[in-house]
Amino acid sequence: MSTDQQDFVPGADAFEVPAGLVGDGFRLDPLGPERNERDLAAWSGSIEHVRATPGFQGRHWPPPEGMSAEENLADLVRHARDFAERRGFTYSVLEGEGEVIGCLYVYPAKDDPERVRVSSWVRADRAALDKVLYDTVTRWLAEVWPFGAERVDYAPR
Repeated sequence: MSTDQQDFVPGADAFEVPAGLVGDGFRLDPLGPERNERDLAAWSGSIEHVRATPGFQGRHWPPPEGMSAEENLADLVRHARDFAERRGFTYSVLEGEGEVIGCLYVYPAKDDPERVRVSSWVRADRAALDKVLYDTVTRWLAEVWPFGAERVDYAPR
């Protein structure tokens, strides 16, 4: 693990990574491979909406042509490994009994590891939740995470 990755969040003895968050109309749980089918259905049914979401415009994800279940699974395994190794933190945005309605990513910025890149999306049929999620996560980052607000890049809604 590189020095910049070690410095992204303090070690486990100094900072416990949140296991989730309950918000108004949603909850966050660490993303993992067990949600492959539900995750794939959530974003692949809303590709245009996700690509138009602040923070995703001009990015390569999600791919306009979609992904196979195997490719999505590999992506979820990578995100779960990042979480376990404290290199980046991806949460499923869930509703009810575990319906995947979006995703939240908290990672060091690739071009400046001193910056924190946060992005989130919700399904097109849950678009009204986007601002609620943004506001809740912004407060959560300020109150719980070890980042100063001046380090966080999270496209406003």
